[in-house]
Amino acid sequence: MPVPSPSLNFRSLHRRIRHFHTSIVRHLMASTEPISPSNTRVGWIGTGIMGQSMCAHLIRAGYTLTVFNRTPSKAQPLVDLGAHLAPSPHAVASRSDVVFSIVGYPSDVRSVLLHPTSGALAGLRTGGLLVDMTTSEPSLAVEIAEAAAAKGCHSIDAPVSGGDRGAKNGTLAIFVGGEEGTVKRLEPLFSPLGKVNYMGGSGKGQFAKLANQITIASTMVGLVEGMMYAQKAGLDVALYLDAISTGAAGSRSLDLYGKRILKRDLEPGFFVNHFVKDLGICLKECQNMGIALPGLALAQQLYVSLKAHGEGNLGTQALVLVLERLNNLSLAPSHT
Repeated sequence: MPVPSPSLNFRSLHRRIRHFHTSIVRHLMASTEPISPSNTRVGWIGTGIMGQSMCAHLIRAGYTLTVFNRTPSKAQPLVDLGAHLAPSPHAVASRSDVVFSIVGYPSDVRSVLLHPTSGALAGLRTGGLLVDMTTSEPSLAVEIAEAAAAKGCHSIDAPVSGGDRGAKNGTLAIFVGGEEGTVKRLEPLFSPLGKVNYMGGSGKGQFAKLANQITIASTMVGLVEGMMYAQKAGLDVALYLDAISTGAAGSRSLDLYGKRILKRDLEPGFFVNHFVKDLGICLKECQNMGIALPGLALAQQLYVSLKAHGEGNLGTQALVLVLERLNNLSLAPSHT
């Protein structure tokens, strides 16, 4: 049996080293080159009311998307636009450089991102990016970032505000926590969705969104109470809303929900069930911080009563139902 030439073995070893070196260089270049439709594969987990519109913006911007939803039929409109449907979060990540998630609850976030076999992080290549846009617990955002770093990946928490209209119009407020350099690198993917507001390290995006929810909750209580008072006083509530809209009482909530409430349009731009979840996280964080926010506590109880009445799948403007029940009073239907 002939003995292999030492020079042949050396050349073979040299080729392997050169191939390994080339693959490392390509990987490093891929992890640092600017994100663009030509070199960045995007994954998306959660194609509900918000996720579907956000995905559509990225597809129209030229990105190749792989999507996952627990109910596959809800992803069909995106498949029709050209997205690829994957059977699991792990499968999404294995075909993606950047993976976005926007799901319901912190338990869902943990499952789709951190599950050891079916989760996205398990399927993500070294240098890959996770971007969780779910409103979730700040401590979980930190945990995900640490798990990602241990695998040589990056994680950003980026919850959003603006509801279904903001998602459709690409005008969301995006609260971002994580490494600032990574956030800047993601700008081409964020820009079709809305405005980035960098809030600090991991978890700070979630803290900012929770503070946002506290503000919205008390604002919604004030909006509906003002409408109930105007109705009881015999005012035309539509005229009243127009009158206050340009004064100090004007607000984004009034613009988004005032006329919807009058038209009895209680369809969800944001689910009551999810708002109850958000406000519950806020109260938990208040306990951790040792601060008392009575307006938050009141609003959370009013929204819990909606859920108790089986109205959790309505939009947050359904708060009007609680105030109507408390006062045995209905807002007059409007045809404006």
